[in-house]
Amino acid sequence: MTPAFLTLTLSNMEVKLTPDQVAFVRQAIESGRLLREEDAVKEALSLWEERERTRAEIRAAVDDAEASLAHGEGRVITRESVHELSEEVKRRGRARLAAEQQTQTPR
Repeated sequence: MTPAFLTLTLSNMEVKLTPDQVAFVRQAIESGRLLREEDAVKEALSLWEERERTRAEIRAAVDDAEASLAHGEGRVITRESVHELSEEVKRRGRARLAAEQQTQTPR
């Protein structure tokens, strides 16, 4: 009989998994994706750490943006300004493409 929860003890830490999590880990081991239950915990923690680093970077970027706005360094975004920006990007892209084509044309 399979227990409802699998308990792992890792360096004095006990982790209880739900039946679905147990099945998920066992499937990963049976398929060769993981070797041991501990590998699942290590991978989960690695992914969590990466997510938290990304989250911290996003929060820092938002803080920087808010500080920039507070100092009047922001830009008002309207339909018109987006259209103007779009047209400017197209103009520069077309000019760059034309310049590249000129340098590639044999004389």
